[in-house]
Amino acid sequence: MGLMGFLRNKAGVILTAAMAIAILAFLLGDVVRGGAPFWARHQNRVGEVNGTEIEYPAFSKQVEQTEEMFKQQMGGAVTPQMRTYAVQQVWNQFLSREILKKEIEKIGLTVGKDELNDLVQGNNPSPQIVQAFTNPQTGQFDPSQLRAFISQMNTSGNQQVADQWEALLEGVRDERLSSKYGELLSNSVYVTSLEANEEYQERNKLADFKYILLDYASVKDADAKLTDADYQEYYNEHKSMFKTQEETRAIQYVMVDAKPLAKDSLAVKETINKLKQDLIVAKDDSLFASINSDNKFPFTYVKKGQLSPSLDSVVFNVAAGTTVGPFLNNNAFEIAKVVSTIVSPDSVKASHILLDPAAEGGMDKALAKADSIKGLIQKGDNFAALAVQFSKDPESKTNGGELGTLTRGRMAPDLETAIFESKTGDIKVVKSQYGVHVIKIEKQSGSSKYAKVAIIDKVINSGKETLNNAHSKATAFLSAATAQNFAQEAKKLGLEAKTASRVTAMDNVLDGAEAPRDLIKWAFEAKKGEISDKVFETETSYILASLVDIQPKGTLSLDAVKKDIEPAVRNMVKAKILKDKFDKALAGTSSIDQVAQKVGKAAIHVENVVFANPVIPGVALENKVVGTVFGLQPNKPSKAIEGNTGVYVVQVNGFTNPAAISDINGQKKQMLAAKAQRAWGSIFRALQDKAEIIDNRVKFF
Repeated sequence: MGLMGFLRNKAGVILTAAMAIAILAFLLGDVVRGGAPFWARHQNRVGEVNGTEIEYPAFSKQVEQTEEMFKQQMGGAVTPQMRTYAVQQVWNQFLSREILKKEIEKIGLTVGKDELNDLVQGNNPSPQIVQAFTNPQTGQFDPSQLRAFISQMNTSGNQQVADQWEALLEGVRDERLSSKYGELLSNSVYVTSLEANEEYQERNKLADFKYILLDYASVKDADAKLTDADYQEYYNEHKSMFKTQEETRAIQYVMVDAKPLAKDSLAVKETINKLKQDLIVAKDDSLFASINSDNKFPFTYVKKGQLSPSLDSVVFNVAAGTTVGPFLNNNAFEIAKVVSTIVSPDSVKASHILLDPAAEGGMDKALAKADSIKGLIQKGDNFAALAVQFSKDPESKTNGGELGTLTRGRMAPDLETAIFESKTGDIKVVKSQYGVHVIKIEKQSGSSKYAKVAIIDKVINSGKETLNNAHSKATAFLSAATAQNFAQEAKKLGLEAKTASRVTAMDNVLDGAEAPRDLIKWAFEAKKGEISDKVFETETSYILASLVDIQPKGTLSLDAVKKDIEPAVRNMVKAKILKDKFDKALAGTSSIDQVAQKVGKAAIHVENVVFANPVIPGVALENKVVGTVFGLQPNKPSKAIEGNTGVYVVQVNGFTNPAAISDINGQKKQMLAAKAQRAWGSIFRALQDKAEIIDNRVKFF
């Protein structure tokens, strides 16, 4: 997987984590409406929940802030996938916030100033703070990074940084409000002793029974003719399954592959080999790497485990000045020059006193004052007291200047050099983008070999000839295809027409394959039966599309789901055939063995099956069948039961009841936790179903 793939996956992980806590990260305050006419404001509306609108400028600003957070956490440029994740995250934040707002206001929940401060800098910070300031190299929350960010915000005057911070604080507030609301819901549910005992029985009462299975595969598809009435019957019985929260569209599409060929890979390898020779003699290694690398790698000291596997296996075993590679790392060739190596501590605990040159009358005066403070410390003055007196870092000065435990790769180069290339007890004066620091090295931990490495990679992309051939095929199809002959024309060119049945407005895939946003936007502006008048492009393909159906929000029609439910309808028809076979065999019989003889199948004996885990051993999950077992009297065959795998007849031999429950309070406590969690999810879904939601994002993103 190349760096782009890594960024997509990492962004996916971040989004999943943000959604898992289900609350509103990076969100600004209330949307401010201007005095524009209604029609103009309506045109600019991204969405609306329960009458509260969010307009494009405010929504877009939040998306940009979320993208910036992603960028800071992962490095690299913002990709289209990251932007899609950011749009989805901001929308879910807006949705969640507005759905819960009236409920929270009714109750009167708030977050106080001290409570908010504790969520940011307390012993148990908010998950959003932890996420935003987790060191990607260690995977651990880094309080020093948080303090550095706050210091930068307070001293730099950078409005973008200030906006990011305010957005994050608003998200922390909203998260806490939602958490409080959730706790109220959790405390409103309870479990009775009767429920606890029933649950205990379901998990511990054992069933011993026999079953006969006539599986659906035993009936040929040709013998199970499907009629419109069969489809309608299945649809009517399962209509609740076909309810959707938003409009979807069915898109027929042809994807012309433009992935790199072997000759493209060889061309990139030739390029990287040429660059290797140039890198060997380059005077400014880091500049040469930065100019020539497709992905920009930090020029800093790294230790084993922080590079791609191929580079990691050789970089730390060669002398400084050695250039290694090329290595194929997923979809890119890499080379690297080991500029220097050192043995360095893995982490350093340090404190600092920060001086602001502007407040001191210039850099020279700030440096002179820093030297004076350094002299006082060396004479024995208390560092913590001097930090409280002189430091302009509001976050660390209250802790005596403590920066916490620091690791490489998370600070300005001059600061990193001073902190990691010193000895315990050293006092250093250092300039950085934040000002002038008086730094004290408190403690060093661990020791590893570090290498400063100039890395160049070249991604294997499709060459001009490969792209031209694919594009020619795509344009030939575009010229010939109509909505009526779409599939036939595709087949003539050796292409396959597929249909993505239920595409939502903010999707960026078709059946799991990458799809550009402009294709989805076109589909949601097009009319049914319309074919696109352009070729859509991704990094590795050209796509042509036709809009074949529009499914409004609500319950999908039978026609919309007919193709999807066909296998289930066929099993339903087969079940009728197999039930009829069982009904004839059951007539006049008193035991399951007699039934087995009539249908020519063995009655299989199973034991130790519990209601809470309704699995037929070696067969499948069969809720109906096991549920029936626990409602039967022993030694009498059941009626035919339609299951997931086929049709069953069962006969109970007996049950083994468990001993009386020994810790009913423990059982109740365990059930209560699960019930409380379900209550929160159920109530939120109910509020969402009840909410008036208008989603116009597809017009803007």
